[in-house]
Amino acid sequence: MINSVILSYTTFVYFASFMLYLLMMVMGKDVFGRLASILTIGALIAHTSAIILRWIESYQFDMGHAPFSNFYESLIFFAWAVVLLYVLIEWRTKNRSIGTFASLLAVLIMAYASFSGVDSRIQPLIPVLKSNWLITHVITCFIGYAAFGIAFCLSLMYLLKKVDDPKRKGILLKTIPDSDILEELNYQVIIIGFVLLTLGIITGSVWAHSAWGRYWGWDPKETWSLITWLVYAAVLHSRMMRGWRGKKMAILSMIGFFCVIFTYLGVNFILSGLHSYAT
Repeated sequence: MINSVILSYTTFVYFASFMLYLLMMVMGKDVFGRLASILTIGALIAHTSAIILRWIESYQFDMGHAPFSNFYESLIFFAWAVVLLYVLIEWRTKNRSIGTFASLLAVLIMAYASFSGVDSRIQPLIPVLKSNWLITHVITCFIGYAAFGIAFCLSLMYLLKKVDDPKRKGILLKTIPDSDILEELNYQVIIIGFVLLTLGIITGSVWAHSAWGRYWGWDPKETWSLITWLVYAAVLHSRMMRGWRGKKMAILSMIGFFCVIFTYLGVNFILSGLHSYAT
């Protein structure tokens, strides 16, 4: 399938972008960053085209559904959302150092989809997924996950910036924005992710009622989604009400993303439940 070929090449382009962003940080030459940005935007366009082509191909196979229905497709959309959010952040902040971390995250997700034995075939929808809520639920959840992924990158950058010795002459960490900028940007991205995750849980509950006759059933996915929501609610509460900033917020943000990963992967492979579609 042509979409799989495009996605395979896109993975390598994202990796090339990562290397160029890294060279920009190591050598302090913005030309590498500009090239990386061009490659990233081009790869994002190709990535978007592949998702659309996969959607069209599903109709050619008489399956006709949005490409969000299995584990492979969710990984592809997850990586797409990470890159899209990063491109928007780069456009807003005019800083490319974040791309080193965001592009690496996208590469890891795409590589996992490509090389881990994940079934990439277009498959018919199982009965429970035949719902108009599929697109809304998946889009809100995974763009929320992507926002938390970017927040994880920003938190990691914040911690690296704080351990840097200002007397050192190395250029690597000097390209990273100031700690205050990273902290504020991290806070804003977490808010976006929190709102989208909330919408994802709500749409999932409505979908569950139409599919299984109940809004909430303490399925492992539902339980861990709630745990993740509570962790990020605690992050925002600590910032707004307790005045927590700096290292505490960065660490809480990283803990939250580990909860996201377990909600996404752990439930599929370790716990069994109604949402265990990975296999």
